[in-house]
Amino acid sequence: MKITTYGVNAVNAYKNQVRNVKAGDNKASFADKIEISKTAQEMQGVSTYSVERAERVQQLKADIASGDYKVNARQVAEDMLKYYRF
Repeated sequence: MKITTYGVNAVNAYKNQVRNVKAGDNKASFADKIEISKTAQEMQGVSTYSVERAERVQQLKADIASGDYKVNARQVAEDMLKYYRF
């Protein structure tokens, strides 16, 4: 039995891809590009969260240091029950 390689060379997809590049074309057209989705852009704009959180932490530290911070024991207990029950 004779095994021949009919058309096997045509399977190489990388070899068959040819870019038509003219001598005057700008090579920057082949550069990688990145696009940021609208959601990611919105998330990037909401960076005030860290600033607000830092301000809240500083306020809590000041309240604790001065003795003005009061803990609602009932709320803490309810939140703990919710956490461990679910």
